[in-house]
Amino acid sequence: MSLRSPRVLLTIAPLFTPIAALASQQAAPASTAPSIRIPFEKYSLSNGLTVVLSEDHTTPTVAVEVIYHVGSKNEVVGHTGFAHMFEHVMFTGSGHVPYGTHDKFTEGVGGTNNGQTSFDWTRYWETDPSNYLETALWLESDRMGFLLDSLDEAKFRAQRDIVKNERRQSYDNQPYNRDGEVIRLAMYPSTNPYSWSTIGGMTDLTNATVEDVKQFFRLYYAPNNATLAIVGDIDPKQTRAWVAKYFGDIPRGKPITRPNVPPSPLSNEKRLTFEDRVQIPRLFIEWPSVNMHSDDQPALDLLTDILAGSRIARLTKALVYDTQSAASVNAFQNPSENVGELAIIATPRPGHTLTELETQIDSVIARFKREGPTAEELIRVKAGQQLQFLNGLQSNLGKAFQLAEDQTFFNDPSYTFRIAYPKTQAVTAADIKRVANKYLGNARVVLSNVPLGKPEMASRADKSTVVTDPFTEKATSEAKP
Repeated sequence: MSLRSPRVLLTIAPLFTPIAALASQQAAPASTAPSIRIPFEKYSLSNGLTVVLSEDHTTPTVAVEVIYHVGSKNEVVGHTGFAHMFEHVMFTGSGHVPYGTHDKFTEGVGGTNNGQTSFDWTRYWETDPSNYLETALWLESDRMGFLLDSLDEAKFRAQRDIVKNERRQSYDNQPYNRDGEVIRLAMYPSTNPYSWSTIGGMTDLTNATVEDVKQFFRLYYAPNNATLAIVGDIDPKQTRAWVAKYFGDIPRGKPITRPNVPPSPLSNEKRLTFEDRVQIPRLFIEWPSVNMHSDDQPALDLLTDILAGSRIARLTKALVYDTQSAASVNAFQNPSENVGELAIIATPRPGHTLTELETQIDSVIARFKREGPTAEELIRVKAGQQLQFLNGLQSNLGKAFQLAEDQTFFNDPSYTFRIAYPKTQAVTAADIKRVANKYLGNARVVLSNVPLGKPEMASRADKSTVVTDPFTEKATSEAKP
């Protein structure tokens, strides 16, 4: 095991700054923004596992997270859904932990456990009373080092069927949930790994074999592709000893070549109509934006809060309250490791059309691009994001998530606290106006989701192309391999 680096203690500052005080900070440099105090230490084992410890004795609890730097982005055409499938397989037991034991030793003592998959990462976690920390580390190490010892054809088929049923429930039979896949296929070439959803296509899930999944595990579920974060009521010396005991002997995996993913090549507008089993049409507008590493990310994130969300946000006020043409309007900036998208979603009220909503949205955005945000808007959205960020750090698990993600993507557990958070607080009105003009242009996808047999309900239907969803189960073979 390599020696750990010195403990890092972030600058002590007020955890919350009153909204009135933000007015003087809106044009200030990042160094004057309120900072966050999170103590942690980081070190690595000889097998490449990165470990982040954060001691906090506020409550007698502890959070343990293992994040693997692998998601659906690491899949290839014809083999989609593997990363998410492994999220399920990892709960079926491992070499020394029979099926059901993981729940017994977490939920059975008042804790929790779960997992998540994204385009770029897959993570697993437990929250437990702190006297069960050693047990939690044993559970995570066993499925990292010995999962394949207990993975057989029967377990694999059972989990594959569960994932396929999850796709039917959460995508195929959920109103509007197919739209993301349709938009991504319009935004990116079909060979781009961000063009498919994390759950994968039904055909690929049907055709997957246990050996396919084992190969995926051997490459990506290795200690040198993982970060272990332990946050809460811990004794750092004892914790380091347990980490070495349970994780130190797991072999390092092979070097990983990560996909070189280019940004979206979209250069003009694509207008699509998707007929679905819905009662009310819905409008989706999506632009290529930036990834999580871009300096423009903080300004774009604030921009979406100014456009939609609260009752007085630009689009919400104009469409939902002033004209009452929309039942709801949402906007979000979605940065991944390599690409990003900014989206607006609007649902009309009875008697109003998608064409009407699009026209109103474009009018509000055009005005915003000319004028930029007001001082009051900037203060409000910064305060809102600050509060949301701090709320996420109230729990040990929230801190573990943040530390582990920052280590995974920035090689620095304190990245958000030291750099991203101050950058957001330092964004100016001019920054937001600039990114609005730079990214909210003609290169976009406009998708109208309309009831079956009613393509005329699409926004500007005469200029929109009706598309079919290639992920529909009806188009796949359900024959057992």
